[in-house]
Amino acid sequence: MSQLPVALFRGAKFDSNVSAMPVRNPAHLPAIWCFCSSSQYSEKVREIDQSLKVTNATLVKVPFDLHHWTKMANEKYPNGLPEDYSDDPTQWIFHGHPARSEEPLQVAVARLLGYRWPAELDPGMELSEEAGAWIKRSGTLLPYADRDGIVCIAPVRGEAAGSERLLKLLVASYDRAPGTEWSVATLAKLLERVGHAGKSLESWLRESFFTQHCRLFHQRPFIWHIWDGLRDGFGALINYHKLDSKLLEALIYTYLGDWINRQKQHIRAGVDGAEERLAAAGTLKKRLELILSGEAPYDIFVRWKPVEKQPVGWQPDLNDGVRLNIRPFMTVPDVGRKGAGVLRDKPNIKWGKDRGKDVESAPWYHVFHGERVNDHHLSLAEKTAAASRVSHREVGS
Repeated sequence: MSQLPVALFRGAKFDSNVSAMPVRNPAHLPAIWCFCSSSQYSEKVREIDQSLKVTNATLVKVPFDLHHWTKMANEKYPNGLPEDYSDDPTQWIFHGHPARSEEPLQVAVARLLGYRWPAELDPGMELSEEAGAWIKRSGTLLPYADRDGIVCIAPVRGEAAGSERLLKLLVASYDRAPGTEWSVATLAKLLERVGHAGKSLESWLRESFFTQHCRLFHQRPFIWHIWDGLRDGFGALINYHKLDSKLLEALIYTYLGDWINRQKQHIRAGVDGAEERLAAAGTLKKRLELILSGEAPYDIFVRWKPVEKQPVGWQPDLNDGVRLNIRPFMTVPDVGRKGAGVLRDKPNIKWGKDRGKDVESAPWYHVFHGERVNDHHLSLAEKTAAASRVSHREVGS
């Protein structure tokens, strides 16, 4: 669609929105790649087919000057096509190192929360030697990662402030990487790159990180910033991939619980603002408990699963995706920005209906008359009753 982006095919599975173009003569691959990755290719395709989604056949109907593009390929790739490598953290093949990234601060935060990129976890992935070297350097940063995937912005539960921990990881990243060196000016330049010049790393974490994270990762955030609505209140960064019910309980009763106890101590000591912070933290605790229990309308609904397989309480399936699992955190009553629930900002996520029609075998086909509805709620009683009926049938059989 749109600009018809292309990539070199490595033999992985793909869906119907992608078309593979076999190259019968490997010697022609550089020339064909040069042509298909140029703007001229998409222009030629659009001259033939102006529809939103072109057909597979159209993609190979365009005229191709083998001599011209062979010459272009020889000039551009004198040593042959380069092996896979990327400094873009939105890409599957990204090596995971902050110092050699297009978004150093975002990558550093993700690493601090224990996130690792697919290229780091798949030794069989076909990558360049340079990418492999950076992946090894990323491995040296593993000791700086938080173990449970919760990093509070203020010091909580005996842990250092999030900005302090992030700074240590950044220093290690730059000091141990070839061609880079950490200095006071380095941090200033990094903050300037993200529009936070003259301000602190802590204020960037509190005020700007999550908004920029959502934008960078196409409104599907995997590091969530949960807060109580106060600029100097409780705030925690969470690795969504680790956020099961036990981790949510830890957030509520261990991390937030420690913050609440501290505010009570501050009230007795006469610290300014402690009462407001205590009230805000108490409200956040109630919101998170609603998510933990998962009673409608703060439940997860997955339209491709029957009622007996729907999550009961906060029991997310990562394979269902951020879009569906983040809903309870956005639909509980807001603590700050409208429509963001307990999140620091509102990701541009809508549930509503997906395009197309479901097949008759889909679990909710008859309920929604074939419409692909996502914005639906189920009570805990409905889910447990359905699961019980299935269990009784299985025992009876």
